[in-house]
Amino acid sequence: MPAKRIIPCLDVRDGRVVKGTNFVNLRDAGNAVELASRYSDEGADELVFLDITATVEKRKTLIDLVKDVARAVSIPFTVGGGISEVADIEALLAAGADKVSLNSAIVKRPELITEAAYRFGSQAVVAAIDVNLEAAQYVVYVSGGRVKTEKEGFLWCREVESLGAGEILLTAMHRDGTRAGFDTELLERLSREVTIPVIASGGAGNMRHFLEVFDEGRADAALAAGLFHFGELGIKELKNYLIEKGIEVRP
Repeated sequence: MPAKRIIPCLDVRDGRVVKGTNFVNLRDAGNAVELASRYSDEGADELVFLDITATVEKRKTLIDLVKDVARAVSIPFTVGGGISEVADIEALLAAGADKVSLNSAIVKRPELITEAAYRFGSQAVVAAIDVNLEAAQYVVYVSGGRVKTEKEGFLWCREVESLGAGEILLTAMHRDGTRAGFDTELLERLSREVTIPVIASGGAGNMRHFLEVFDEGRADAALAAGLFHFGELGIKELKNYLIEKGIEVRP
């Protein structure tokens, strides 16, 4: 079984890293390039960079910032935000990204997944899915959590896999920034419904939450932001803890 991955996330607005709760009340968390470099040096397995207002502002991802971050890291680097066509993906990969994260665009035009997988390989295509728990159902949202869709979370996850996505980045909006722990029930069920790797996002508050998401939630990777950005938890410290608990991670 592949080692579990620890992935810091850089949510970028106006060129700065920000962090909020339930996708709102954003506060500044630092310089994207400096944070990316730090995480690369500290032993993060991958890095995710999301330009969180690109879709809402109807613009492309900040290519120059992507290039700067790519030069600062030596780990796989996923970029999302404002991607609407294959040409956007090609530009981001040329700028240094290893993978792209597709969210709003694939809800509008699901065939983009297949087009991207055919052109660049499924391993470069991450389906980012934001769900909110409402009346015992997981509802899919787009546009940075601003727009509710009619899609049900598990059905959409199975669909993106069938279309060619190589990985799912699943964010539980109802846990985002709360530090209450990942939604392990959601993740455990999803692990039985899809065969591609799942990155868990939303709710990390302490080391035990990472243990739970790998053990109970059966996630392949865990993503966090503020917990790392504000120095509350170090990546090396977290990995040592997980190793002690019997979870296989890269040193």
